[in-house]
Amino acid sequence: MTEANDHRDRGRDETEEERADRRWGELIQEVRVAQTGVQILFGFLLTVVFTPRYEQLPQTEKTIYIVTVVLGAAATGALVGPVSFHRLVTGRRVKPATVRWAGRMTVAGLILLLATMTAALLLILRVATDDAYVPWLVASLLVWYLLCWFALPAWIRAHHSGR
Repeated sequence: MTEANDHRDRGRDETEEERADRRWGELIQEVRVAQTGVQILFGFLLTVVFTPRYEQLPQTEKTIYIVTVVLGAAATGALVGPVSFHRLVTGRRVKPATVRWAGRMTVAGLILLLATMTAALLLILRVATDDAYVPWLVASLLVWYLLCWFALPAWIRAHHSGR
């Protein structure tokens, strides 16, 4: 099989470098959306400790808060990481590897964002109400996130990648 046929079999007529450029552009657009969300959430979380109500929270809520802030910081790091990674290796002729590693960081960031959002929901709902349904509501939302963010894309990938 010639190199040109090999490219067409993958659905596009592009070199490895062209594919890396395209994938990088797509990845950066995706990361921008996630970065905005995690930065807004993280910024909000950072202010909570400075409110008068924080000192009145029971230790369980304070622990959930600390875990949530740490998860938010980790998510921010993972989702900003691809930009730094790209900047530090630009010009080294390693774009395909850069795109692979940046993609992995983005997935890690999404998982951390999922954990941050779940913990933040748990904290907010526990403070807003002391009803027993809070864990069930948070668990339901976690399942929803998992379905939207991971299960559905995995299902589509499995059922349509053979074409």
